[in-house]
Amino acid sequence: MATDQYLLGIDYGTESCRVAIFDLRGTPIYFAATPYQTTHPRAGWAEQSPKEWWEALQASCRKALTGSGIAPAQIAGISYDATTMTVVAMNAKGEELRPAIMWMDVRATKQAAKAETSDSWARLYNGDGTAPATAEWYPFKAAWLRENEPETYNNAVHLVDAPDWLTYKLTGEWTTNINSAALRMYYNRDKGGWPVDFYEHIGCGDVFDKIPENVVDLGKPVGGLSTVAAQLLGLLPGIPVAQGPADAWAGQIGLGVVKPGKMALITGSSHVFTGQTDKPIHGKGFFGAYTDGVAPGQYTVEGGQVSTGSVMKWFKDNFARDVVSAADSLGLHVYDIMNDRSKDIPIGCDGLIINEYFQGNRTPYTDSKARGMIWGLSLHHGPAHVYKAIQEGICYGNAHNLKAMEDAGMQVNEVVACGGMTKSHDLMQMHADVMNKPVTLTEVGDAVALGSAMLAAMGAGIYSSLEEAADNMVHDLETIEPDQARHEEYSYYRDKYMAAWPQMRDLTHDLVDHEAAK
Repeated sequence: MATDQYLLGIDYGTESCRVAIFDLRGTPIYFAATPYQTTHPRAGWAEQSPKEWWEALQASCRKALTGSGIAPAQIAGISYDATTMTVVAMNAKGEELRPAIMWMDVRATKQAAKAETSDSWARLYNGDGTAPATAEWYPFKAAWLRENEPETYNNAVHLVDAPDWLTYKLTGEWTTNINSAALRMYYNRDKGGWPVDFYEHIGCGDVFDKIPENVVDLGKPVGGLSTVAAQLLGLLPGIPVAQGPADAWAGQIGLGVVKPGKMALITGSSHVFTGQTDKPIHGKGFFGAYTDGVAPGQYTVEGGQVSTGSVMKWFKDNFARDVVSAADSLGLHVYDIMNDRSKDIPIGCDGLIINEYFQGNRTPYTDSKARGMIWGLSLHHGPAHVYKAIQEGICYGNAHNLKAMEDAGMQVNEVVACGGMTKSHDLMQMHADVMNKPVTLTEVGDAVALGSAMLAAMGAGIYSSLEEAADNMVHDLETIEPDQARHEEYSYYRDKYMAAWPQMRDLTHDLVDHEAAK
């Protein structure tokens, strides 16, 4: 194996395009990022310019090559990830017809509601078939375009998810990545492929003329870097380009969660909780199991929390300005100070519980009208109690998602975590204690970019499978074992947390509807 070879991973996030260069061991060499803008033409809408995406990639790629000092000839392979449910309409010339409709865009609420009256097998992907569909997913945005922008829809020769737009820009090839197809477009090889009846039911049964027919597994080579793309990016034409996924599942791969037994926990403003199983399980409270969505012959299950780190930030910005000022003057991190102030508060925060549904609930309830709750307050409680109760609520919510999966037969022996919260050992210990599962941290905190580099290594023929890439490129840094005594103490409060929302659901829905009607 050549030692002077490197891998290039492209990560299209919501805020910026990042290019990362790794060696074959998975050691990060250089990162470069270029931001772009999100526009919100109407309430609930979110759009971005693919032209800005492409310009950002060119800038980031050239920065990474220059900053690393690595020659283009040393790049052995390329892969990528991008936000999913981000729909791009393209004409016959490969030109974008309108701004991309972003993952967070919920304009297709009416179209998504039609899914609830479908009897298609596709409904199993939303829990056990009874959970409401989310307006974020691809079919509903396609149906919205057909109904509301028929000229754009009719002129769109290709209507693709963002990773598949990038495949075309890099190689000139039109493919549909299995990750987007299985996880967000209701494609299921076990059931014969596309649920045509489901798409017809929601109003876009003709969209299959616009979806690339070639559904490609992750890490498979889709072509060589085109001459045009190579010139613009400062690379050499012909470098193998491997099929990439959605960003969260690049993170799962970058954490080495590529076979059953482990779960990936990707922390940040929200939590994504995802992993593999060897059988197609379905049940209340989680999404999936998705056929072949990450690895062929396996199934992917998914849960998540809409608001986790964002609730901690809400508290910091609105109720801890004194701490922010103190952190600035002392040169410390504000969360380190808040963690120190709350460290001696006992488990359960002296009877204070917070449900973190500030922006709704993704799973286990899939309820956009859910809202946060703070209950058990007394005059004894102070700001440090509230801050720690937010952290505990985040952990209870994650444990609730784990319980839904395990109740359906998921086997979880270990959780592998990445993202901002992993910087706090105490918070990761709390996750371990509440779930009663060991939490492993890996050497490379930026698991998303690493996951794309691992797929690049597969496409270049350096590693033959995701498991081999993980064995060579993902390295454990630390495993945090759960404390059984603390787990038992947390369990009482976790159970109260889980019991609270069903009792408050109707009241909260009434309140949300009342405010929306003003």
